[in-house]
Amino acid sequence: MQIEKRSIIVQESIELESAALGRNVSVDVYLPHSATFLAEDISLLLINDGQDLEKMGLTGILEELYSRHLLSPVVCAGIHAGPERKMEYGTAGTPDFLGRGALAADYAQFVLQQVIPAVQDHCKFSRFNEKAFLGWSLGALSAMDIVWRHPQEFSRAGLFSGSFWWRTKDKTDPEYNDRTDRIMQRQVAEGSYHPGLKFFFECGTEDETEDRNHNGIIDSIDDTYDLIRELVSKGYDPEKDIRYVEIAGGRHETATWAKVLPEFLLWAYNKKPR
Repeated sequence: MQIEKRSIIVQESIELESAALGRNVSVDVYLPHSATFLAEDISLLLINDGQDLEKMGLTGILEELYSRHLLSPVVCAGIHAGPERKMEYGTAGTPDFLGRGALAADYAQFVLQQVIPAVQDHCKFSRFNEKAFLGWSLGALSAMDIVWRHPQEFSRAGLFSGSFWWRTKDKTDPEYNDRTDRIMQRQVAEGSYHPGLKFFFECGTEDETEDRNHNGIIDSIDDTYDLIRELVSKGYDPEKDIRYVEIAGGRHETATWAKVLPEFLLWAYNKKPR
């Protein structure tokens, strides 16, 4: 007699209506089976571009880590992007030089006021142990912006191939200045240290080919380095508070981000002492 193996992960979907964003938003919830955790110990991981998670094999990754007893319990909530992704996934209050990101503040409020309560209610939890936000590309910029602006809500950010070039002037503008015109770096430089925040960065050596300052390092890596330097200058410990992973041959695509996803999950939710 063959006994069917029960899945560790329960995957369900929530549909939310956002008047501010002008669309219905799908949120895919990946919940570990109740036998694997105590409700008061579970954390929440919000993920931008949730429509990519099936392609990235999140369920299989979670199943593997839980089956090896490596992962503390976490609810993963993948928020699907919409047709106005470049408007929603920017930096709140500061659009880029083309006006993109104009809905970023609305998106942040939607996440805080609708997504988190809806997931909590759906899973029937009174609270989450801690909350984190993960994203890639423009979704990483959005995750970083939301976490940085709301440190009372979040403790960690996962940032894969982040669009940290996001800027208020075109790089071809004669007055463009890396220091002042890259929005996220400037926000950190003008901000304050928030105790307890931790950051996980990933870049691929083939994320892109652009090298605007001709220093032999592609812009996505340069921009990430510079953001890390700003965080360190604010007081974040480069060993304890920041993890940087560089993938040799890594590209700006889901296949690369899927490879680093287990490492991020173990960094954020490893059962062993951190």
